[in-house]
Amino acid sequence: MALRLVQVNFKARDDSALGRFWADALGWGVSSEGPGVTNVEPVGFVWPGPSAVCVDVVAVPDPETVKYRVHLDLATTSQAHQAELVARLEELGATPADVGQGEVPWTVLADPEGNVFCVLEPREIYRDTGPIAAVVVNCADPRAMARFWGEAMDWTVHEVTDDHARLRSAKGVGPYLEFIRTPDVQTFWNRVHLDLMPYPGDDQSAEVARLRALGATDADVGQGDVPWKCLADSEGNEFCVLTPG
Repeated sequence: MALRLVQVNFKARDDSALGRFWADALGWGVSSEGPGVTNVEPVGFVWPGPSAVCVDVVAVPDPETVKYRVHLDLATTSQAHQAELVARLEELGATPADVGQGEVPWTVLADPEGNVFCVLEPREIYRDTGPIAAVVVNCADPRAMARFWGEAMDWTVHEVTDDHARLRSAKGVGPYLEFIRTPDVQTFWNRVHLDLMPYPGDDQSAEVARLRALGATDADVGQGDVPWKCLADSEGNEFCVLTPG
C-alpha cells in the first residue's frame, strides 16, 4: 500500500479567479469538475502523475484568521527569468509580501487572495522540477515530519536536518515536498493543504487506518459527507486522502 501527493488544495472566495491566476502564473491549463472547483494542471497532463503536483482551488466561506503554513516555491532558470516572472506575476495581481524574510535572494509575493508564495533565485536542485520547485510546509520538527510523510507516501526522503527535510517522488520527477522549521504554532486551519491518493486497486479505508497508526488524527474542517477522508498530521496540518484513482 502507498499514497502519492497529487495536488495542493487552495481554499478561495473566488475559485475561478484564483484558478486563473495560478494557471497564468504556472503556464498551465484550467478545468472544472463542478461548481466551486477549479483545477489547474499542465496542458496535456494525464492526472494523476508523478511529473506534477496540480493545484485544486475550492470555493469556501473563509474565516478571518488563518495560518499560512503551506506555500509554493516557484522555480526560475536565471536571475533575468526571476525578475521577469516577478514582474509578470505582479501584472497578474500578485503583491509583495513581508513575512519577516529580511534580505534574501528570493522574492516573497501574495496571490490575489493573500496566499503567500516565493519566487526563488535559480537553484540547480530545482532545474528539472517544472514551474513548481517545492511545496513547502512550515513545522516545528522537520525530522518528525520526514518520518511521518516518508512512511505515509511512496516518496523518497532526500535530506533531513534539524531545520529542513526534503522529499520527492520516487520517480525522480516533479516538485519536492519540503518541511522548514519555524517558530509558529498551529492554531487555525490552513487555507492550503495537501491531497493524497491511493493507487488503483488499493483501499482508501486501509490507507486511512495505516495513517492513523502512524500518528494521523481525524480532522473536521466542515467537509460534511464527502468521499474523501480529512486527517491531520502530528503538527495539526490538515490533508485529505482521496478515493483511489
